[in-house]
Amino acid sequence: MPTLILVRHGRSTANTEGLLAGWTPGVALDERGAAQAAALPKRLAGIPVSEVVTSPLQRCQETLRPLLDARPELTAHTDERIGECHYGDWSGRKLAELKDEPLMEVVQNHPSGAVFPGGESMRAMQTRAAEAVREWNARVERDHGAQAVYLMCSHGDIIKSLVADALGLHLDLFQRISVEPCSLTVIRYTRLRPYLVRLGDTGDLASLVPHEEPAEGEAPVGGGAGAP
Repeated sequence: MPTLILVRHGRSTANTEGLLAGWTPGVALDERGAAQAAALPKRLAGIPVSEVVTSPLQRCQETLRPLLDARPELTAHTDERIGECHYGDWSGRKLAELKDEPLMEVVQNHPSGAVFPGGESMRAMQTRAAEAVREWNARVERDHGAQAVYLMCSHGDIIKSLVADALGLHLDLFQRISVEPCSLTVIRYTRLRPYLVRLGDTGDLASLVPHEEPAEGEAPVGGGAGAP
């Protein structure tokens, strides 16, 4: 079965402002995110990508634009099932404010039991994304062969949930996984089991340098509702 490259979108304006974007329209890449997207074609040079699939959200579309410009033979297929979690009433709110919500403790420690007010459950999010991957696996293998490589551009919580699915981890453990903006996560699917080949690979170790804790009222750049 095919190999899947999962790309988290580049850093967005919501990331830098500490907002839980969800499906809020108009969330674009910031300057750093645009630079990350511009570097994507070189990072993937030599990889024979057969298909490209993307979340419908603007920040993912912008992340893929340089790659698609560099490879005009590729067309991005939009699939809503790999769009961000529907955070409902939480969408657009600051993570620093949400940390005091009782539900946030559930999101962090028992995400399989979390249902966002006016939105969806994290279980539903994982199910739809995993179903999308399995359908695309079959389609890519049918059209391009079992050794094909394809790419999906999605979001932090979606990618973490797919990694948990591939590793056979319960969803309640997925908050232990971290994927930075514009990182590459690679899963090779086989008939019997998936293999995690790369996790959150950016090629940049700067994030490992110790830094000060965010000041009160601030939030670090995070990945969805699982942001620390």
